[in-house]
Amino acid sequence: MEVTDVLGYIGALIVGLVLGLVGGGGSILTVPLLVYLLGFSPIIATAYSLFVVGTSSLAGVIQKHRKKLVDFKTGIAFSFPSFLAVYFSRRYLVHSIPETLFTIGDFAITKNMAIMIFFAIIMILASFSMIKNTKEDTLIYINQPYYKTFIQGLIIGTITGIIGAGGGFLYVPALVLWAHLPMKKAVGTSLVIIAINSLIGFMGDLHNLYVDWTFLLFFSSLTILGIIIGGSLSKFVSNNILKRAFGYFTFLMAIYIIYKEL
Repeated sequence: MEVTDVLGYIGALIVGLVLGLVGGGGSILTVPLLVYLLGFSPIIATAYSLFVVGTSSLAGVIQKHRKKLVDFKTGIAFSFPSFLAVYFSRRYLVHSIPETLFTIGDFAITKNMAIMIFFAIIMILASFSMIKNTKEDTLIYINQPYYKTFIQGLIIGTITGIIGAGGGFLYVPALVLWAHLPMKKAVGTSLVIIAINSLIGFMGDLHNLYVDWTFLLFFSSLTILGIIIGGSLSKFVSNNILKRAFGYFTFLMAIYIIYKEL
């Protein structure tokens, strides 16, 4: 086993730890781990990431449900437009993108490069949401018609499908602002949406990709183990400090991805 393989598997455990400690955000590390440490292409990495995120989110749902921090009715209702967008983006959109998008002189913008740069941009936005210390009582609650929420779900689902991340940093604010859920319950409920979207999105890839199930199940098992450990440790560590620290780390990794690709 190569050193990079060992580091990649350690990274899977760390992703789970972050998810267990912070309640979200750790899944955004899965794609860079699979691409830069384990050598997978961005297309395969984003597909595998959806499976890892989906299965680990299911484990998170069980933990949160025991603490009565999951609103299944709201989560399932909100996930409907999202999982439609995730599935169709994975089955049709991602695989229909041409290998070379355009060229500038001798410099070609490829499909893989565009996906990773788009992923880095989403990481930067996610890092800002984690670094920003917003108190729940300062949020403005907006009662919004469901058709607008449906459109928002389609947009978030498409982004989730393209980058292979859970999208929790987008779903949590939506659940707080539109569904009027308390922050902690919004985090738990978002895991329901993430699990449904990610696993259905992964099903869209089964028609187009060969899946190394041995690797994928082992990698996912390490992430789930990390979630269990992180969930046990969360009571001893300040979530706000961890969340901000992870936000800065995510920002630096996004800058590294842009530098690596360009």
